[in-house]
Amino acid sequence: MDLLCKAAVAAMGILALSGCGDGLSTVSFAGQVKPILDNNCVSCHAVGKPGYEVSGLALDSYAGLMKGTRFGKVVVPGNPQDSVLNMLAEGRADPSISMPHGDQRGLYKEELATLRAWVAQGALDN
Repeated sequence: MDLLCKAAVAAMGILALSGCGDGLSTVSFAGQVKPILDNNCVSCHAVGKPGYEVSGLALDSYAGLMKGTRFGKVVVPGNPQDSVLNMLAEGRADPSISMPHGDQRGLYKEELATLRAWVAQGALDN
């Protein structure tokens, strides 16, 4: 194999690996995260709704989510383990404040995985 061929093969390998990342495709806020919030959270966490009145957290927009509550941020971009959003949705907080509040089912595993991946990927407004 000549030098040019070896260089081409090496470049293709680097490009292939750089696309692999963590094996997950990029999670879209608008296409994947917002529908989860709209279907499970916005009925309480929008201006004038009970969850908003108690916490100040509005989940009807990216800006509201990233602003957080009157008590602090709920998303730590790149860190789903420390993000309150993930803690509450995954049931890692006191049961009295687990979310969605009063929903015995909670979020589906796929929804939890989507939220976790989105936060891990930097919680982008995409």
